[in-house]
Amino acid sequence: MKQLELLSPAKNAEQGIAAVNHGADAVYIGAPLFGARSAAGNSIEDIGRLVSHAHLYGAKVYATVNTLLFDNEIDAAHDLIWQLYDIGTDALIVQDMGLLEIDLPPIALHASTQTHNIAPERIKFLENVGFQRVILARETSLEQMRALRQLTSVELESFVQGALCVCYSGQCYMSQYLSGRSGNRGCCAQPCRSSYDLYGQTSTGKELRLLRRGEHLLSLKDFNASQHIASMIDAGITSFKIEGRLKDLSYVKNVTAYYRQLLDRLLEGRPDCRAASDGVTRFFFTPDLERTFNRGFTDYCLNMTASRDGGTQSGRQKMASRATQKSLGKKIATVVRTDRTTVTVRTTEALSAGDGLCFFNTDGVLEGFGVNRQERVATNVVRIQPHRMPPGIAVGATLWRNNDFAFEKLLQGSTSERKIPLALSLSESVDGFVLEARDANGTTASVAITQEKTPARDGQRATEQMERQLSKLGDTPFALQTIEIHLSTAYFLPASVLNDLRRQVIAKLTEKRIAERRPRDVHFAANAVPYVTASVDYRANIVNGKAAQFYQRHGVAQWEYGLDRTHDYAGKALMTTKYCLRYELGMCLWDPANKERGPLYLRNNKNLFLLNFDCTRCEMQILPAEPAE
Repeated sequence: MKQLELLSPAKNAEQGIAAVNHGADAVYIGAPLFGARSAAGNSIEDIGRLVSHAHLYGAKVYATVNTLLFDNEIDAAHDLIWQLYDIGTDALIVQDMGLLEIDLPPIALHASTQTHNIAPERIKFLENVGFQRVILARETSLEQMRALRQLTSVELESFVQGALCVCYSGQCYMSQYLSGRSGNRGCCAQPCRSSYDLYGQTSTGKELRLLRRGEHLLSLKDFNASQHIASMIDAGITSFKIEGRLKDLSYVKNVTAYYRQLLDRLLEGRPDCRAASDGVTRFFFTPDLERTFNRGFTDYCLNMTASRDGGTQSGRQKMASRATQKSLGKKIATVVRTDRTTVTVRTTEALSAGDGLCFFNTDGVLEGFGVNRQERVATNVVRIQPHRMPPGIAVGATLWRNNDFAFEKLLQGSTSERKIPLALSLSESVDGFVLEARDANGTTASVAITQEKTPARDGQRATEQMERQLSKLGDTPFALQTIEIHLSTAYFLPASVLNDLRRQVIAKLTEKRIAERRPRDVHFAANAVPYVTASVDYRANIVNGKAAQFYQRHGVAQWEYGLDRTHDYAGKALMTTKYCLRYELGMCLWDPANKERGPLYLRNNKNLFLLNFDCTRCEMQILPAEPAE
């Protein structure tokens, strides 16, 4: 039976525990060092605490050690990985191939999306090398997923929700080029969220001609694959990943709960599939993806199919959030009237004091204001008194709520419970009683006590008391399904004895479940499977001697160091993207009506970039047109 895994992000142990409690089958979290989100590192002790909580429910914990490493960091990475293995971490997410040249513990390896996992032959290579899972590039289409599943047997993980990098992951050098902060080293400055001017050339080709000013031309909407999960299952995806190791607790709770409910509905009609962990999750709120951080949504490249006769790939869509890089939230209202101190809107949503609302003014600039007070003045009509009256608001403007005060307050409280079905059985021994607990997986624990057997004066009442006291599972991870009393006669047992029996057997079963779910050892054995090419360039991201040794062992005769080491950017692509700015702006070169056919440039402050377009592959490259200022 196919196990489907909902994989949630965790900035810290508390968020990871919340993700598990909201139905995650697995959690990925940053290690103390060498994670692709340097601001989201965690101590070994905290990761160990999360591992214990996750394993109780049969969920898993994956640690990210997915940055590029310099030679002087290899020993520290080695020691860190062994510590992660010792605390029972289920798998290691890695980017740097140099790690496969050191003495690794027997821990499962997942190839980070930073290793640019989209080419079938490369993914097959990673499987042959010894990776248990490959995390696919966000740009992978359903068509490509199906083809990969036919070619390989390695586990396939795919993102389903969250922020999108405009560049193929692991192939972005823009942040390093502009600021010295490397995305491949966990310190991305997010230049894709900056504003840019777009230029074409004049007819003489000697000057630049302004086409667009001050737009977020590289900022993508957020990914949302929720309408495609069934198709992704059919295509061979078994792990569904939510982006967001820098997001807050409410995001983790809300998005995890949303996808848990979605997957559970799908599982009801899929007898060939089951959830990858245990327990039934109940929610005390209604999840809504639009009510937490988002820039609007796109399903990105999922529906793209290879062009059969040239031209733009079918299924391509507009996917940028050019007007703003900020969260818009949920579209909720239209302005119907304004005066000096109030804004009146038409809406079906309930508003609260403390809400944050935003709109685009007549110049197309995003403005926002907070709700001080609100009152309903007619059906679906609300008068708002802002904290500060926004000068740019006008009748007809659309309002989004990017801070839902009531929803955020709700999510700060208790919002879920996850329970493992449990059966209890009380029987007698020669000199006392035995309480056995059995979970839905067949794991058992029992506690025996020596206790005088005193027949009860009221047998029915005594039995009811036994059942009542033993059923008090409270805030334990278990929910009672059945309880059986197997006694030769009805005995009187004090409530204190029954409670102690229950507490002991629950503690014992909890410990046993955690111990039994320590991951099995997965031994890595170096081999010499040939790499897909005999040479690699800077895009292989070799920045240490161990990584060079890896590629040489796999038959690569010619290689060069990556840009994180050389900083030799001249003539090299700083970004390679499936996103096409020409298509986005109606300038596609396959369109015969398009008149803007000359070179295009982006400028950010004093930095000028040349855009190259590979229309056969429907891709765009961004290269430095002159040295960074």
